[in-house]
Amino acid sequence: MQKEDTSAIVAEIDSLVPAQTLDRRGFVKTSLGAGFAAAVLPVAAQTMIVTDAQGLTAGEVKIPVKDGTLPAYRAQPAGKTGLATVLVVQEIFGVHEHIKDVCRRFAKAGFLAVAPELYARQGDPSKYTDIPTLFKEIVSKVPDAQVMADLDATAAWAAANGGDANRLGITGFCWGGRITWLYVAHNPKVRAGVAWYGRVVGDSTPMTPKQPLDVAEQIKAPVLGLYGAADAGIPNDTVERMRAALKAAGNTRSEIILYPDAPHAFHADYRPSYRKEPAEDGWKRCVEWFRTHLG
Repeated sequence: MQKEDTSAIVAEIDSLVPAQTLDRRGFVKTSLGAGFAAAVLPVAAQTMIVTDAQGLTAGEVKIPVKDGTLPAYRAQPAGKTGLATVLVVQEIFGVHEHIKDVCRRFAKAGFLAVAPELYARQGDPSKYTDIPTLFKEIVSKVPDAQVMADLDATAAWAAANGGDANRLGITGFCWGGRITWLYVAHNPKVRAGVAWYGRVVGDSTPMTPKQPLDVAEQIKAPVLGLYGAADAGIPNDTVERMRAALKAAGNTRSEIILYPDAPHAFHADYRPSYRKEPAEDGWKRCVEWFRTHLG
């Protein structure tokens, strides 16, 4: 990971991304945008990490799904195949520059990383200026079943484009942290997961019928949970309940780290919530977790 002039990089990406259009099959978002979601502007440029693409094959790809194609960001070491694959699941804000950068960080570490835009049918999260409206109008309308199917399609695409189908991992942040737990339970081919501050309890709804705590017995692969003890939205006792549920299910390979004084989104280096020490420690643990369990 290295820091560079972020404005120049974002401007260059802006010039390369085609205008967004409405797909004839109903996809609202058919291409990835550039920059950051409006709801998180202005970004904290003084702490933001920008990883270059030197030595990588990186950029937008299209993932075939049953009702069209899903835009996604892919990064991998150039010219290499048979790579351990990490599915990267977005925050509530969609696949923006931070998520793309995370993919490049994984690629620099030797992985194929791919982040599908999982809200593509429901709307464009980058245009929303406040989180409550974004949640109401887009996030709350995204069914878990759709997400699981899209991640299955992304895993299949990765296996056909340089990845090793037998070395599949998944990680996600916030909204994506919850999805990480669920996907490990859903797909027995996943060999490891890393969930960053994803909620583990919640109401059962038609869109989100089960929560991670509900499927703890189905989680067979090792999952590393990275949480902040000062997270106002994820009480410590719910994290402890997840830890106990995994243990009770016999999943002794999973581990949960609770960082003292760390708030929600402590890894998001472009936001005021960023905390350098737990973010760096968490990232180191994350990479080593995948190296250990994906080979």
